[in-house]
Order: sequence, then structure tokens, then C-alpha cells
Amino acid sequence: MNATTNDSTAPQQPRPSVLSLAIKEKAALYAAYMPFLKHGGMFVPTTKPYKIGDEIYLILSLMDDPNKYPIAGKVAWITPAGANNSKAQGIGVHFPADEAGQRAKARIEEILGAALRSARATHTL
Repeated sequence: MNATTNDSTAPQQPRPSVLSLAIKEKAALYAAYMPFLKHGGMFVPTTKPYKIGDEIYLILSLMDDPNKYPIAGKVAWITPAGANNSKAQGIGVHFPADEAGQRAKARIEEILGAALRSARATHTL
């Protein structure tokens, strides 16, 4: 007796949402960057509903950098509509520990430099 598997009955993993974020100035980068996440992360304004842990494929553009940073991250933060202090609605995407995520983190921290130690408000904290 041969056992066969039918792939059509296996639970399907939802495909990650694809979001694009173009940061045009240093102040916007500072406001969106999430250095308190273990591998870094980025706040992405969106009105689409997400849950913590949802997979996100983020295509990040940083100011004059000709490179685009493709990041396969996960939702680690949610700012709902109508949040306190007039914070923008959106999600925080946690960068993965892989090469792409850490390349983006390193580039962001290189651009921000000393501003990383600022106490100015951001989109998240």
C-alpha cells in the first residue's frame, strides 16, 4: 500500500504583504527608524489592518542612496487609527537577522549617526 500526500489539503501560508517606503529626508528616517528592536526596524504608515507577527516584504528606499533594500520582516508594532498624541497609523516592521535586514540597519544607522541618541519623538516612542 502506497501512502500519498495531497498538497492541496495542506494549510496554505498567506503570502507576505508587499509594502514600499521611500524616505526622502533625514528627519523622516529618524522618525520612522525603530532602533529598540533587536535587529532594527522601520515604521511604515498604512491604513491596512495587520496583526503582530504578520509577514511583510518591505522595499525600502533611503534618500539619495541608489540601492533599494528588500526586507522580509514581521510586524512587531501597530499604531491604530486615532492613537494618542496624533501618532500616524501604521505598523513597525522588525528587520530579520539576515544579511538584507542587517545591511539596511547598518545603512540607516550610518545615515543617522549621532541623531540615534536624540530624545526627539518618533512615530513609535
